[in-house]
Amino acid sequence: MRARPSKPRLVQAMMDAFSLPDLRRRIVITVSILVIFRFIAHVPIPGVDQTALQALFERNALLGMLDMFSGGAMRQFSIAAMGVYPYITASIIMMLLVPVIPRLQALSREGESGRNKINLITHWLVVPLASVQGYGQIIYLQREGVLSSAEPLAMTTMVLSMVAGTLFLVWLGELITEYGIGNGISIIIFGGIVSQLPQMIGQGFLAKENFVGLTAYLLMVVITIMVIVIFTEAHRRIPVQYAKSVFRSGRMYRHSGTTHIPLRVNAAGMIPLIFAMSIVLFPGIVASYFANPNDPNFANWVMKLFDPNAALPMGLFYWGTYFAMAVGFAFFYTMVIYQQQDLPGVLQRQGGFIPGIRPGKNTQSYLQGVINRITWGGALFLACIAVMPFVARHISNVQVIQLSSLGLLIMVGVVLDTMKQLEAQLVMRRYEGFIR
Repeated sequence: MRARPSKPRLVQAMMDAFSLPDLRRRIVITVSILVIFRFIAHVPIPGVDQTALQALFERNALLGMLDMFSGGAMRQFSIAAMGVYPYITASIIMMLLVPVIPRLQALSREGESGRNKINLITHWLVVPLASVQGYGQIIYLQREGVLSSAEPLAMTTMVLSMVAGTLFLVWLGELITEYGIGNGISIIIFGGIVSQLPQMIGQGFLAKENFVGLTAYLLMVVITIMVIVIFTEAHRRIPVQYAKSVFRSGRMYRHSGTTHIPLRVNAAGMIPLIFAMSIVLFPGIVASYFANPNDPNFANWVMKLFDPNAALPMGLFYWGTYFAMAVGFAFFYTMVIYQQQDLPGVLQRQGGFIPGIRPGKNTQSYLQGVINRITWGGALFLACIAVMPFVARHISNVQVIQLSSLGLLIMVGVVLDTMKQLEAQLVMRRYEGFIR
């Protein structure tokens, strides 16, 4: 009698996940919130000339790149046009301020209550950041003729609508974190990026006359995804020993345990690319406020210099600057994370030590040297991923597909994180998971 063929492991794991009521509920909640997010992204602000808005996006490549991260909400100028990026900006600002301001540093050491207070401050910081960003977008669109000039009351209403849209998306993300699967804010960003994939696929069909170039482009995308997975999971294990004292039958016994510290090659994640992209896009965005197509001036030249779609050799300046800043911010942010973790101090307080390395300053110098070496790998990886669209576009000669390296990094990172959480949920219930 022939054995019945078993289902693929991934399919079986999905069936196991949906067979568990609590896990099935979490998955349904996550998907439902993403559907709500997509509805919100299509609620436009009144008074927008859609024809003029589409024409503006066609002639401004910077807006097209920013639109991808809002899930198309910016192209329709909906109440969710800013996405959750004011919250991300506020989180990054707070992360940088915590080591500098003693009061915030003290709050970070108070455990759960301190983290809740810092999170509350972050939420309050979102409001002014979103207000300034929303006001700037409205003024820019009015200048371009997309929005008609509004009275102060109407302007206030539009800004408040955009701020409310951002806060609502942040709230949806926190609902996913608490009741769904994965990190909610990352899932919201992921949903916005994935929603643009059908449009990108349609643009790919427009390049069907360049079949060889399109094939080469897709091959480079697949290789890039594989490299992102490898470097996201790559880490250096530092062996650590702990000495424990146990009192038994009136005598003191000492036992030693061995574990390791996993130092990630890309400890900074996607934050350096966000920093680098924000800085290299900023001059072009500011210059767009003063550019005049009918009377070329200095602002027009700046826009061309910081245009990600500029032809060679002008495009080398933008992407070269992006590459260098990605490397620099990778080292900077990794050092910030390392100082916040205070690994040498934690080891010393817990009675741990690295074999062959004295505790204290020697341990700090050793860990600092290891982190510096492996960060070179992570920094160059991020920099190469950053310029991948530029290289792929010029090698394949496919110009119609707007693919962002940061978008790829976010997508792969969110998928891996969500799969790990599903894996943990299944393993706790004695099921086999997704990952071997």
